Amino acid sequence: MNTDNASYARGATDTPLIESTVGAWFDHIAAQYPDNEAVVSCHQGVRLSYRQLQGQCDVLASALLALGLQPHDRLGLCLNNSAEWLMIQIAAAKIGVVLVNLNPAYRSAELEYALHKSGCKALISMARFKTTDYLDLLRAVLPELDRSTPGALQAKRLPELKTVIQVSHEDVPGCLSFVDLMARGSTCDPALKAVSGSLAANDVMNIQFTSGTTGLPKGAALTHRGVLNNGFFLGKAITLSAQDRLCIPVPLFHCFGMVVGNLAALSHGATIVYPNDSFDPVAVLQAVQEERCTALHGVPTMFITELDDPRFHEFDLTTLRTGIMAGTACPIEVMKRVEREMHMREVTIAYGMTETSPASYQSTTDTPLEKRVSTIGRVHPHLESKIIDPLTASIVPLGTVGELCIRGYSLMQGYWDEPEKTAETIDGEGWIHSGDLATMDAEGYVSITGRIKDMVIRGGENISPREIEEFLYRHPAIQDAQVIGVPDPVYGEELCVWIITRAGKSLCEEDVRQFCEGQIARYKIPRYIRFVTCYPMTLSGKVQKFKMREMMSEEINLIAC
Repeated sequence: MNTDNASYARGATDTPLIESTVGAWFDHIAAQYPDNEAVVSCHQGVRLSYRQLQGQCDVLASALLALGLQPHDRLGLCLNNSAEWLMIQIAAAKIGVVLVNLNPAYRSAELEYALHKSGCKALISMARFKTTDYLDLLRAVLPELDRSTPGALQAKRLPELKTVIQVSHEDVPGCLSFVDLMARGSTCDPALKAVSGSLAANDVMNIQFTSGTTGLPKGAALTHRGVLNNGFFLGKAITLSAQDRLCIPVPLFHCFGMVVGNLAALSHGATIVYPNDSFDPVAVLQAVQEERCTALHGVPTMFITELDDPRFHEFDLTTLRTGIMAGTACPIEVMKRVEREMHMREVTIAYGMTETSPASYQSTTDTPLEKRVSTIGRVHPHLESKIIDPLTASIVPLGTVGELCIRGYSLMQGYWDEPEKTAETIDGEGWIHSGDLATMDAEGYVSITGRIKDMVIRGGENISPREIEEFLYRHPAIQDAQVIGVPDPVYGEELCVWIITRAGKSLCEEDVRQFCEGQIARYKIPRYIRFVTCYPMTLSGKVQKFKMREMMSEEINLIAC
């Protein structure tokens, strides 16, 4: 392939890929750093060394085998951030059981769909969290649960599901408790060694349901090889070592928590710190201070919330040096504040998608500042990338906007039980099409300019919401801004922006328009300006712009009537 002036890049290959399963590599690291702290779960008061965590994981893996789970069986997990989540992740990997991550925000219909689609044989779930009673959700899907014998469930709607395990301190009819499950295991189970030795790196390790904007969620089937190497190279890019302590406030059910967090730390012998069971800015700041964390992950909205918390300046964050900001577009001004006010001068940007395990692009700790705040970095090791014309599929010249595509070890095996959907995303040459618009420069740095589906076309003009958002972030009273396109009978689409103002600041629509006047083209000034306190978001921190469009379309229709 002639790559002169073409938007094509290949990642470094000097560090070889790890040809191992997640469980085997964890044992390798535990043997190197047995006395290092592996995990600190602040809200649970739990501290485990690598040796202790390894013992707990072996007992749990043995118990899951005793329960009747075998390699390639699916195990559903609906649990908030905790030491148990990490143990289950490692234990399932050790015996080749496919972990099916379930979003704790799921309601009964979504839970039923995910369990049925993946064919889960067992489910581990919390009993309650805040206002959600998960037992009630389960009973809505499994009316037979209360009358069943633990481990012998016969459910009409989920016939493959045989066992429900509760992580709680109460006896639940029809359920096995997590404590009782652990009591069935052993650290010296010969079956565990035999099963572990039969597994392959290219086996499916995990199913993650993508939260698409249309249609039913699809389960991305990720391999041991994909997630383990991705975690390893993510950690390597921020120079994680056994002396580092990584604070993980992002949810573990998502790739950000499970791979970018857990596996990035574990693959290098670093310490995992969970500040809370769900995101709380003060808990994060407190955990960083008390546990002397050197690294912190988060989506931009998390960093914004931490920086703007009234108690921010009470905490000593000087131990921080690095971390990863990802999950959605990272505003330049936010990145600068994180470096300056949180002391994270080596913070990196990472980009990816669930289907690529997840990261495919990342900056490094020595990426020049101007590149770190304006690009997603360069392609990850052992991956290829190209930017193509969405209409012709030909590679575009450097500096030209097109669709970003990725190929390599990290690609999912496919969407679980959906070969047609898989073929729509991964083409015949093994390239996955991201749906993101991007440009590549001569050094291989890529800038995301927007989503193909998010691009606003107003009166024939293509407008990138990202460009307008970045401009609005410069306003001293604007904490966050999200731009969308809404239907318009004259122009086809009009621009709308939802703005969150900084604490103690006031702003009106005219202020925003005056700020834009003369600075950006008139057609780029949003017609609709709304001030809000929050956005509709996924638990992984992604703004759901499709919901914003739906809400604004309804509002506009009511005004028109």
